[in-house]
Amino acid sequence: MTPVVTVDDLRIEVGGRVLVDGVNLRAYAGRVTALLGASGSGKTTTGLALLGEYPEGARVSGSVRVPEAVLGYIPQHPASVLNPARRVGALLRDVARRSGQGHKEIHAALRAAQLPDPDAVLRRFPHQLSGGQQQRVVLAQALLLGARMIVADEPTTGQDVLTKRRITDELAAVVRQGVGLVLLSHDLDVVRELADEVVVLSEGRVVESGPAGRVFESPEDDRTRELLATRPAAAPRTAAAPRTTAPAPAAVLTVEGLTAHHAGGTAVLHDVGLELGAGECVALVGRSGSGKTTLGRCLSGLHSTYQGRVLLDGRPLPRTLRSRTRSQLAAVQYVFQDAHAAFDEHHPVAGQVARAAVRLRGSGRAEAAEEAARMLTELGLPIASAGRPPIGLSGGELQRAALARALVVRPRVLVCDEITSGLDAVSRRAILDLLVRLREDTQLTLLFITHDLSAATALADRTAVLDRGHLVEQGGCPAEHPSLFSESTTSTSLRPRCR
Repeated sequence: MTPVVTVDDLRIEVGGRVLVDGVNLRAYAGRVTALLGASGSGKTTTGLALLGEYPEGARVSGSVRVPEAVLGYIPQHPASVLNPARRVGALLRDVARRSGQGHKEIHAALRAAQLPDPDAVLRRFPHQLSGGQQQRVVLAQALLLGARMIVADEPTTGQDVLTKRRITDELAAVVRQGVGLVLLSHDLDVVRELADEVVVLSEGRVVESGPAGRVFESPEDDRTRELLATRPAAAPRTAAAPRTTAPAPAAVLTVEGLTAHHAGGTAVLHDVGLELGAGECVALVGRSGSGKTTLGRCLSGLHSTYQGRVLLDGRPLPRTLRSRTRSQLAAVQYVFQDAHAAFDEHHPVAGQVARAAVRLRGSGRAEAAEEAARMLTELGLPIASAGRPPIGLSGGELQRAALARALVVRPRVLVCDEITSGLDAVSRRAILDLLVRLREDTQLTLLFITHDLSAATALADRTAVLDRGHLVEQGGCPAEHPSLFSESTTSTSLRPRCR
């Protein structure tokens, strides 16, 4: 069988840092080749190399051969390839025209990508879609292109369990039609189900490769075994007392009658009421597109077109960031699902983390730099890596940096939007451990938007369920709502807070 994509001894170096070192890879039509590895291992860099894309200033050796093949690409951060100034309909019509397709084929591609109401999606701008919806629009683009090979970087990240199941089925169907798939993923269940071959990367090098069954059942390298471990070791900790035996904590953040709209008047939230107590964590769950991200953005001043009130300690918060005081900005911090879009691409990440402490806490530059370095290190991101601009960091590394930037201002309320969805088990573990400690030590209040059952169960006291913009249920441990979460992360060695 002749490979569609052939990679031989690929080496990519930027500014003295080797991102990919001697990678060999074969990808075939009608087969799935999965790249596994911790954040920063070189998966995305390798995937982009298949498309002829390299970091600015990169020194490249070796070869990548893609003979006359049309390659589709589904990025980890879909907003990065969607023009924010154009409606989805205009974007997809441009793609369809290149291959002589029209309205019928656009609708079919959107439905195949699990967007059941194509007309509603076509009218919207990318920012009016959830992260999961944006990802499915990009999948529709790849299907319209008629690609012989698709490079998919975390295609199920941030998806609810039903959408994830459908996207996995759709990718399998595409492969059965003879399209090859290079899958970059931390979702071991998806890789186990789809992959024919697995390539394991660590620090830019291939440490193991072979048939998926053999790699999963009998890994030969210690780094592969660590990556595939479903229950990372955890330091024992004392479980918090069940909330049912203690008085309800005083309300820190209150939402009253919140009805939010997109531009043009489309309602995305309907009369939502929610209360977050001091030191409490509420897991906000629901299908992709149910309004979770919009609610988080309203709380943090990023979405202002709503009626109702958001109160901090009983006092109304201004709707927009520009109207909030420095202390109000510091009090309620938001960590984006798309961490790459949250950073200035021209400046070192560590400096941007430190600047948040200077601007919102009034820290001196030296003190802020020291605090930023401490927090970044605690989250598993060495200062040497964080000293680079965003283009030099992986998606998982940027996610940790985004969390560090929020934490250095010492917020009272932290809104976390799918912050564990694109992380490997070890990185995810470090973030959850830190958030548990902060809750116990500083009474940090969390709104945790997630499809990750184990993370929600480890952190949350109760669950709030959104469905089509309506808050349909509150209360109960996240483990009582397994159908709303991703199936890939149902084990955890963190002791649950709620029982």
